[in-house]
Amino acid sequence: MSRPTPWLLPLLAVLSALLVLLWWVPNRPRDAGPDLPDGKLNSVSFAPYRADQSPFDGTFPTAAQVDADMALLAGHVRAIRSYAAIEGAYDVAALAQKHGLKLWQGIWLGSDRAQNRREIARAIASANRYPDTVERVIVGNEVLLRRDLPPAELMAALDAVRAAVRQPVTYADVWEFWEQFPEVAAHVDIVTIHLLPYWEDHPTAIDRAIAHVDATYRHMAALFPGKPISVGETGWPSRGRWRADAAPGLVNQTSFVRRFVALAHQEGFDYNLIEAFDQVWKQRAEGAVGANWGLWTADRQPKFAAAGKVVENPHWRLGAAGGCVLGLVLLAAGLATPGLRAPAQATLAVLAMALGGVLGWAVMATLPDIYDAYQGVAAAGNLAGQALLAVLMTRRAAGLLAGNAVPPPRTGADATDAVRGLLRLSLPRRDWLFDDLGFVFVWTAAVLQLLLLFDPRYRDFPIPTFAVPVVAVLARALLRDLPRGGGGREELWAGGVLALAAIGTAVNEGPRNLQALAWTACALVLAAPPLLRCFTSAAMKNGR
Repeated sequence: MSRPTPWLLPLLAVLSALLVLLWWVPNRPRDAGPDLPDGKLNSVSFAPYRADQSPFDGTFPTAAQVDADMALLAGHVRAIRSYAAIEGAYDVAALAQKHGLKLWQGIWLGSDRAQNRREIARAIASANRYPDTVERVIVGNEVLLRRDLPPAELMAALDAVRAAVRQPVTYADVWEFWEQFPEVAAHVDIVTIHLLPYWEDHPTAIDRAIAHVDATYRHMAALFPGKPISVGETGWPSRGRWRADAAPGLVNQTSFVRRFVALAHQEGFDYNLIEAFDQVWKQRAEGAVGANWGLWTADRQPKFAAAGKVVENPHWRLGAAGGCVLGLVLLAAGLATPGLRAPAQATLAVLAMALGGVLGWAVMATLPDIYDAYQGVAAAGNLAGQALLAVLMTRRAAGLLAGNAVPPPRTGADATDAVRGLLRLSLPRRDWLFDDLGFVFVWTAAVLQLLLLFDPRYRDFPIPTFAVPVVAVLARALLRDLPRGGGGREELWAGGVLALAAIGTAVNEGPRNLQALAWTACALVLAAPPLLRCFTSAAMKNGR
């Protein structure tokens, strides 16, 4: 074991302060637009599912849970919007009436005509039973966008409902589809448009989003003169992947909601915000971003205040402290190596704190995106692998800095054999861990990158998943420890696929998507060592 030098403690204090600073800068209190006006929000989309409930699985909220949600919302919103008339063992209109809420009664129309008829009948009965609570009926949600029904069938459904209820009847869809099918407007009392700058084919950054919403609203009003225009959905996600320069985040969500509500109050817009509560079940279809549009969390906690500055990650201090502790633990593991002199200890301290910092960040970035048991197992395996790699990297660096012999590099073929052995429950030799574990991360990155290239819309950029491997590669480069030669088809395929697919993603996402560019940089770093081995092997064979 190496005895710590006297100035190691001051160095660690400086490194810890730098780590805290890196957490504080993006999480300092930030301006998020004007305070919300006094009074209640006009309307919010209402889906009462808890974190363990999903319409995909047929697990619906209980009537008591829906009642509790209504009681919570009644103090903050004037109305709620539902999307289906038949859903769960509860009567939304009756509960809304109990709590003094108005209801935008939804009718879910899909490709199942028989179910559509049942939905329509149930909604008509509800509207007529609660005429003072149901203030409008929305016949279909984005039916034309999904192409579930032809326009003629949709218009027939609208006419049937208009003839059966006294409330205004409308249809809700993305504004471009109202442009594409303007004939639908003759069959509604209100034109209900969805304005979601994040989701549009040409996403809009948060600093231009409200201007875009305002301009689009006015464009639609001019397109349908004499028809009331209602914003049926608008909002911003608090978490998820970037689309172009449209960045999800708590500060951005707060800014959008506050600025939009201020605009709506100023201009007299009729609107509905999406949505009341985060809906975990949507992650299965839309990725992390789909689960994070709520004004309240899935646990029914408010995400942000109506006034004042906002902190992006209120738990950033935990991440900073965790990173510092992990860095100290890694340093202790490295100092177990004898023969480390003062300069070597300084280098090791920087590396350990860097690895501990990114490992702590990976944990904090991964935990909120665990939405089911499968993801929990995958996250546990990944974080355990990153922690192990951080320990092995620290110990290897300590050996190199002390001038000790380190295990020779292993190839991708060796790593593949080791993984096969593990799958057969055959434990490999002790020296397999470092290079083999690193190569497993490269293969995993290549697979995820291919999915990002060919099916990107709802997939997150997996930067936290590979935070430690990226730092480990950079550390090996600085220590002149990257293997040369010995590259085979495994290295060529894993590194080549990862690099080419990452470049393809960068091209597809465009230069405005800084998150995509950051991931591409990480992927290229991960791809560099196996490709370097292949290139140097080829050079050696050619006698260069």
